[in-house]
Amino acid sequence: MLSERIKKETRASHGKRVPAYVWVTLGVTLLTLLLHPIGMSGDLVNVALIYLFPVLVSAVYWGMGPAIYAASFSVIMFDFFFVPPYLSFTVEDLRYLISFVVYLAVAILTASLAGRLRQQLEMVKSREATTNSLYALSRQMTAITDLNTLLVNIATQVSLTLGKPTAVYLPDKQGDLMVTNSSASASEGEKDGWGDGESEIAIAKWVYHHGQIAGKGSSALRESPGLYVPLRTEEQIHGVLAVSMDAGEVHEQQEQLRLLEACGGLAAGAIARVKLAEEARLAQITAESERIRTALLDSVSHELRTPLTAIIGSATGLLENDTLFTPEDRRELTGNIRDGAMRMNRLVTNLLGMVRLESGMLQLNRKWCDVGDMISVVLTQVREFSPHRNIQVELPDDPVFIYGDEVLLEQVLVNIVSNAIKYSPDESLIVIIVASDRSPSQLTIWVADQGIGIPEAERIRIFDKFYRSESTQHVTGTGLGLAICKGIVEVHGGTIVAEPNPGGGTRMRIDIPMEAHGSRFPYSEQGEVEE
Repeated sequence: MLSERIKKETRASHGKRVPAYVWVTLGVTLLTLLLHPIGMSGDLVNVALIYLFPVLVSAVYWGMGPAIYAASFSVIMFDFFFVPPYLSFTVEDLRYLISFVVYLAVAILTASLAGRLRQQLEMVKSREATTNSLYALSRQMTAITDLNTLLVNIATQVSLTLGKPTAVYLPDKQGDLMVTNSSASASEGEKDGWGDGESEIAIAKWVYHHGQIAGKGSSALRESPGLYVPLRTEEQIHGVLAVSMDAGEVHEQQEQLRLLEACGGLAAGAIARVKLAEEARLAQITAESERIRTALLDSVSHELRTPLTAIIGSATGLLENDTLFTPEDRRELTGNIRDGAMRMNRLVTNLLGMVRLESGMLQLNRKWCDVGDMISVVLTQVREFSPHRNIQVELPDDPVFIYGDEVLLEQVLVNIVSNAIKYSPDESLIVIIVASDRSPSQLTIWVADQGIGIPEAERIRIFDKFYRSESTQHVTGTGLGLAICKGIVEVHGGTIVAEPNPGGGTRMRIDIPMEAHGSRFPYSEQGEVEE
């Protein structure tokens, strides 16, 4: 509270006037008592010079008034005790009167110089305090990126700096100026939320539309109890910063006006910075949304068109040329229709799954699932469209159970195994390994292929929505499968990563907790479920 501190110092200075005169009186009296015993009463020149010390001390510590009082009182004491006739205010030689006048002139001039130095020192201290306050305000505003938080910080910091209620006015969406933040009163007896009154809002609107400073201490609307500063940058006026002023603080108005202008400049710059950052963020979100929308439309249209073309072509052939086809041809065409329908079903399932994940509507239907049975179901689904892959499964000796959503976990495995089939050559080996560790009760599933592999820089990005590696653009896909897998696994409290397969290709690793609420599946070696 810079202004409040200056005010207190000023009051303290006024309050010290009376003790200062008392101290000057005591000091000159004590000095007079000391000069007599040490026998300097006969050396009037040195006595007069010694009497200058109280004058200098008074000028440095208490100002001009006590210094003039010290000089006058010293002349009186000097005349009464040291100038003949002693113990009398009369002088036997009129030339002493000239000495008294010269002494007073020297004392007043010295006191004036000392007082001026003292004023300059106080001014330097005041400017240093102002600079420190502005620096602290600027540093705090720089770290804020949210507009509401910034406005609260501006109102609070300016109020603390000036020691008065502060209000910040910003236009709403319709362009009407309104109070966005108002600080609490810094001193007792003043109302909180200053700035809500009709007259205050009217003055703030005038300042906002005219771009001029108004209020007490300025050239416009001087009768107003507040001081209003436009929050102006080079491009526009963002709002108005207002401070409540007291009637008894006229001598501080110019100083507070300069300080408030500086605070307003900092606040305007900070508001402009936050607004630009928000606009940049919205532009980035819009561009990203447009990119995702375009990628989604391209991928979905391509993924749907391909199986639809196969289904329509096969069905048309069967209907129009049934007599030309052999039983093997009809079986092949029927298989194409089935594969196309299953492909469309997977695509729709993935799209719905992504929507549920993104919207937070995904609800887990948890129950104990036999991992071996899940893998059997998955192999049944993928073998129908992967007759040219060798799939090897390695399961633990004991049955493995996991507490999760069986349908979603099967979808994870179907997507991963389907990717392994798509990105590996014919007749290659795909290995599914299931390993359980009873401590810390975690299930690990590896799906390793001998395909083209994934570059190290893309092993994390392949789990992003609609991300397709440059090396896999020739293979159809939407880039949704692994993103859905990652979301489902994380919902179950697990992790999924892509690793290089030691034998070449890619190895997907899924780590997922096996326990439900700290307990494992109640399985006994005799194959019975414990009650």
